[in-house]
Amino acid sequence: MSSIPWQDRPENSNDVMWRYSENPIIDRYAIPSSNSIFNSAVVPFEDGFAGVFRCDNKAVQMNIFAGFSKDGINWEINHEPIVMQSGNTEMIESAYKYDPRVVFIEDRYWITWCNGYNGPTIGIGYTFDFVEFFQCENAFLPFNRNGVLFPQKINGKYAMLSRPSDNGHTPFGDIWISYSPDMKYWGEHRLVMKPSPFEQSAWQCTKVGAGPIPILTDEGWLMIYHGVINTCNGFRYAMGSALLDVDSPDQVKYRTQPYLLGPAEIYEMVGDVPNVVFPCAALHDTKEDKLAVYYGAADTAVAIAFGKLSEVIQFTKDNSL
Repeated sequence: MSSIPWQDRPENSNDVMWRYSENPIIDRYAIPSSNSIFNSAVVPFEDGFAGVFRCDNKAVQMNIFAGFSKDGINWEINHEPIVMQSGNTEMIESAYKYDPRVVFIEDRYWITWCNGYNGPTIGIGYTFDFVEFFQCENAFLPFNRNGVLFPQKINGKYAMLSRPSDNGHTPFGDIWISYSPDMKYWGEHRLVMKPSPFEQSAWQCTKVGAGPIPILTDEGWLMIYHGVINTCNGFRYAMGSALLDVDSPDQVKYRTQPYLLGPAEIYEMVGDVPNVVFPCAALHDTKEDKLAVYYGAADTAVAIAFGKLSEVIQFTKDNSL
């Protein structure tokens, strides 16, 4: 695997996570048709990296596009959206696709996204090469968002986090986990995490949603997530972390009271949707103790932040609700 993107912590910074100095790494106009490129997923692939990117076009139609990179920073994104073939179903209707996640499980790369089928639900597909893509049955009924698969089976079953919602800009949202024997039929739905009380941690008091693929650590599953507060100027999205029990991930062991990263730079505060840090992908190197989180900035561009994996875990434990 290629080395993950990395930049050392800036001098005079004590932050547990810090931004790449050349952010954003993908501009809103990186392909000819795009109005914005954000909330996208990245995985190691061959001698570099591959990704599935949310690209809204200039009619603001939402779709997902494949892309490739040697270093995880400089990307070549296909100019045409992914075309799906039938996977485990003939029903591959989709009015829109957005906010993808990607994970390698067993023998293929699985993609989840918010799929438009009579409202937002969780679409599932897979690819072996990021050239041909196969769409499967939607995981859940509408309305749902933020479908995030675990990178391995748990107690013999596939596991997915999601956030049941409604058909609009949902003013609520909890994180749930569901299980499947075959990536087609899903059940055993269990609540994982609710928004926090305003008085305890206001940045995540309106809704929460899973972000990148959870990372298996000695302390549990590290789940990077977004939290939202509804301010007088609208929703504000920031990034937090939690540690879930390895065998029963519906059990939260620790959860950050302060956020890891909140909108503070101009590219996070100004854009199509202001004040948004929305994590969707993470690369990690346990041996090197490195973590790189890709996030959507202001629903407009893609940025990246870094941290020491051990420090993020310790911060989560030391600053838990």
